[in-house]
Amino acid sequence: MSVALDPSAVKVYTVNGEASGSSSSLPDWLTRKRDAKGKGKRAIREHIEGSIELIQHFDFPEASNKVKTTRDGRHAVATGTYKPQIKVWDLDELSLKFERHTDAENVDFVMLSDDWTKSIHLQNDRSVELHTQGGFHYRTRIPRFGRSLAYHFPSCDALFAASGPEIFRLNLDQGRFLNPLVLQGEGGEDIAGVNVIDINPAHQLFAFGVEGNGTVEFWDPRSRSRVGILRLPRERLMPMNHLSAPALPGVDDGPAPLSVTAISSRPDGLSYAVGTSTGHTLLYDIRSARHIAMKDQGYGLPVKNVEWIEGGSRMAGEGYLLSADKKVIKIWNKNSPEVNFTSITPANDLNDVHHVPGSGLLLLANEGIKMTSYFIPQLGPAPKWCSFLENLTEEMEDQTTRTAYQDYKFIDRGELSKLGLDHLVGTPALKPYMHGYFVSLELYDAARVIANPYAYAEHRERMVQEKMEKLAETRIRSRKDAGAVKVNKALAEKLKKEEARERKRDERRAKRAHGPADAEDGEEAMEVDEVAVEEEEVEEEEAEKPTLLSDPRFAAVFQDPEFEVDETTREFALLNPSAVAQRQGRPEVGRGRTKTAVEEEEDESDKVSSDGLSSGEESKEDKSGSESEDSDDAGKLWQDNIRVRMAARASSQKQARAPQRREAKVRLVPLQAQSDTSGRGVDKNATFGQRRSHLRPKGKERASSGRGDSSIRHTAGGGIEMTFIPRTTSSGQDYDDAAPLKKGKDAKRKGVESFGAGMERGGEDPEHEMSETERKGRAKRRQGMRSGSKNTFRRM
Repeated sequence: MSVALDPSAVKVYTVNGEASGSSSSLPDWLTRKRDAKGKGKRAIREHIEGSIELIQHFDFPEASNKVKTTRDGRHAVATGTYKPQIKVWDLDELSLKFERHTDAENVDFVMLSDDWTKSIHLQNDRSVELHTQGGFHYRTRIPRFGRSLAYHFPSCDALFAASGPEIFRLNLDQGRFLNPLVLQGEGGEDIAGVNVIDINPAHQLFAFGVEGNGTVEFWDPRSRSRVGILRLPRERLMPMNHLSAPALPGVDDGPAPLSVTAISSRPDGLSYAVGTSTGHTLLYDIRSARHIAMKDQGYGLPVKNVEWIEGGSRMAGEGYLLSADKKVIKIWNKNSPEVNFTSITPANDLNDVHHVPGSGLLLLANEGIKMTSYFIPQLGPAPKWCSFLENLTEEMEDQTTRTAYQDYKFIDRGELSKLGLDHLVGTPALKPYMHGYFVSLELYDAARVIANPYAYAEHRERMVQEKMEKLAETRIRSRKDAGAVKVNKALAEKLKKEEARERKRDERRAKRAHGPADAEDGEEAMEVDEVAVEEEEVEEEEAEKPTLLSDPRFAAVFQDPEFEVDETTREFALLNPSAVAQRQGRPEVGRGRTKTAVEEEEDESDKVSSDGLSSGEESKEDKSGSESEDSDDAGKLWQDNIRVRMAARASSQKQARAPQRREAKVRLVPLQAQSDTSGRGVDKNATFGQRRSHLRPKGKERASSGRGDSSIRHTAGGGIEMTFIPRTTSSGQDYDDAAPLKKGKDAKRKGVESFGAGMERGGEDPEHEMSETERKGRAKRRQGMRSGSKNTFRRM
């Protein structure tokens, strides 16, 4: 039974060598420290902070090739270069036991005994060496350059795969070579070589991974003949264009052929894992020719190791496999190959990986000086020779995670330019990480002070301003929703309107859903009630869902000034073209955008200052200012009262925001003429009909006048025709109007000429005589006008 774990929750601890690229590891530059003791270069010693070195001297001068543990689990054996050598570590002592040097670099080796005392090594110069407890024992050679080595314990045969179709056999009991096993391939074709050999521990069946034709041949050791062949699905493993892409002459030989590079058989005797040169791992049951699972490494590099992970009850589960190329190690389950149990990316190219049986420890041979070891607690327990490792890694994680980045500051490229540290790019002072750099905290503080010497003063002023705003919020009572919104108030109002529209839409939908039903049956009515209850529960759940305004994760958008939307930028115009076009079409765009209801309310509340200045005092000051003389005459030109000026500015803004009634620029004519005719006769604003009625004779005068001054005739269609003939005297005055004008005290004014229907020319209007103040000029200061001394706005 397998245990499903989240790959991000699997912890990978580096207990030897350089840190990996897993999610739980820390960068090498962060953990690597240098200690200088004494004098000279040899006194400088590097160590990795927060990590441990599980096995002492677990390294090689240049690189390591192969690593394995003995069957008793007490020793680890590895080969490396340069110079070519073999090292053995005593795991009980966690230290190096001995090292031996060889004449050629090692290709592969096999431990013949349960401990380290007997081993056989295949060298890259076609030589085969046997080593015992006393040292080098015997050397022989094979005809071709070897690629892989395996040992068949029942027959004491050592099998050597080389660059050819032969599998060379060396019998260690007889001390001589036996007839090789010759692979024929399909249709008798030539075989370029054999890359890997596997011997199943259950039934001792030989499996040979062939290069070039993508097949695995199975041989029976008893009959020394092929008993079966496994053909890999070339169409699914090779790239899509491997057949259509022609080879360029003199450049390449075309697409690389499909080869088998790794084979691992499970102790159950039925399951096989096959690694290919295309970076795929396929799982087979020998009873079927079709694969049951496939895993892609993702890099397209040949698979170097495939291994079944078996263990006890504390292991993650049965059926886990380990597949590795030179870039990545992946551990996955055979039932779900698309999901990784964990993935490890070593710091150096990988040459070999070995899983310590029954534990969560991995040993790696890589292209680096230090060999690497990884411990995965979720994979299995620590080996018995390092049982303390589980507690040690827990303490190491707590310490490194808490204090790893406390001495560093992360900055992006923009901040790096502001601080003037661009010239440090590429130097050890800046550690590149994602879209920025890690810099030492001391260097960051020094650069910030140099770039802005007033940084502390600005920070202090900002803190004081924040405290004052908090105190102001406690004094000034405002609406709850407006108090939480400090910036982006237009966006907040837009969201509120959208929420209100959505709420109304839901209400209408609910009313339609809960309309009067014509259900006659009682059961149908019960079902309707149940549906209504369920819908009410859904509505309650939706009401409890946080919105953008109430969600605490987005609280800074409406409170922090750093998140304020600048509507004057080009980016805002590109994202909101309709809003910008609408704002540009309004005439008030030049004066800035119109204020929202929240801003207007805050402006009105800001008028009442917290220093005791009230509207009554402002009115008194305004009255006193209006009753005083001109500022230049009274000597107040150079006096400036800030409070009065701010109050005047606020009042002018209020008047500007108040809705103003637009008056029509039309002089309306009164319906009835004025009765006072003592001065001018008829009002100049009277209509033509009113003037006619005023000039008509009254009483006896009308009767005595022999003729009328107008004739009115009604037409058949309901219209009226009128004829009016004005009469004047020799002096130009109207005949009917002359008599009453002479009766008054001022019947005839000097220099005034009357003509027509009550019209005059010359003279002055007694009702519009200029007053004393208008004749002599202004004696008091104007109200609401702009003054050079107070710099206030003129009231419009």
